[in-house]
Amino acid sequence: MFMLETERLILRDMSLDDEDDFVAMSQDPKYQRFYDEQDCKPEKYQELTRLFVSQAKEDPRGSYQLAVECKKTGEFIGTVCLRLEANQQASMGCAFSRRRQGGKLAHEAAHALADFGFSVLGVHRIYAETIGRNTPAIKMCQSLGMRQEAHLREHRFFKDQWWDTVILAILKSEWQSQS
Repeated sequence: MFMLETERLILRDMSLDDEDDFVAMSQDPKYQRFYDEQDCKPEKYQELTRLFVSQAKEDPRGSYQLAVECKKTGEFIGTVCLRLEANQQASMGCAFSRRRQGGKLAHEAAHALADFGFSVLGVHRIYAETIGRNTPAIKMCQSLGMRQEAHLREHRFFKDQWWDTVILAILKSEWQSQS
């Protein structure tokens, strides 16, 4: 089983035992505010859990969709992911239960996974894509040293409205110079 440790967190492969906590996290109305209604159904998160468990067994591995666990309590508190793409690119994302937001836990988890991507996997560029109104996600990406590369106006339609999308990224050379 793949695992990374930080000062306060354990990032590890998701397991079927995480399904109930993952589904519960996804059902929080605040969590759902930046997702299409179809993407928030419990069945979707059950399906995603099985997908993430199976992706962890791939060789070569193309995705690191990890459960984030509190080191002190062993509690599932969220997810962080790095999806490898062509040309040494990778996309990153994370989601945390509302009870555990704040305290820079998302930053700690994303920082550890980005560092793994650059230093171990040899990724050249990591990017994140989020809804333009998701200021906590944008600020977290900026705290990692990512800069905004694009602002796509009215790029997605859900919840009966158009939403802007923001793309942020960091290069390996930038990551290394700030470390």
